Amino acid sequence: MKALILAAGYGTRLASVIKDTPKPLIPVGQRPLIDYVVDKLQDVQSLSEIVVVSNNKFTPHFQQWAISRGGKLPIRVVNDGTNTPEERLGSVGDIRFVWEKEPSLQDWLIIGGDNLFDGDLTEFVDYAVAKSPAMTIGAYDIKDIQAANKFGVIGINEAQKVVSFEEKPKNPASSLITMCLYYFPRQTIGFLAEYLSQSKAVDAAGSYIKWLSEKKNVYGFQFSKKWYDIGSIESLEEARAHFLKN
Repeated sequence: MKALILAAGYGTRLASVIKDTPKPLIPVGQRPLIDYVVDKLQDVQSLSEIVVVSNNKFTPHFQQWAISRGGKLPIRVVNDGTNTPEERLGSVGDIRFVWEKEPSLQDWLIIGGDNLFDGDLTEFVDYAVAKSPAMTIGAYDIKDIQAANKFGVIGINEAQKVVSFEEKPKNPASSLITMCLYYFPRQTIGFLAEYLSQSKAVDAAGSYIKWLSEKKNVYGFQFSKKWYDIGSIESLEEARAHFLKN
């Protein structure tokens, strides 16, 4: 299994505070945000490598970070070749970009480089492996149905199978949302090409997850501890306060 950290955004919503720093390298305490993600990945026994996909502007930043970071797992930084927010490939586009360059099929654990959470990633992976060859996604109840309209809202049944998915709905059916955390068994990788032959929606991975859940089995693993999606100054400051306190 390999892990892919999505880090090819340009941080436009946080431009006033991060300037020329990629969002995953924003400091939280004394460490960059992405360090907390990699710490979680270090505990996953079956991982052989961590791949970070970035853009032409920020790839040197991540290469420098990877060298200084070290750790037991090798970290490889991949440049998707884009230079501006207008050129960006989007989450699905970057996943495709990386997969097309890999010499052999692997299972992939995909995670957003701007995610912070307290939960144990090994529990998620163990659950996902048990559900293979179906795909598994991370889910989190933000307990605020109004705020859920900023995210992908899912419904899961008693068997934890995803039975509904709606991207940023005006009137959310629940407060259970998707995290940017996905486990793709190697058997599911070919479905991406089929999706892209039918849809041009490559920005948010949620569009692909919705399509896949309507055609194949997709399961949701619900995290109960704290999770943050660093998409605004407010969420950044809240995450900093939480992680510094703990």
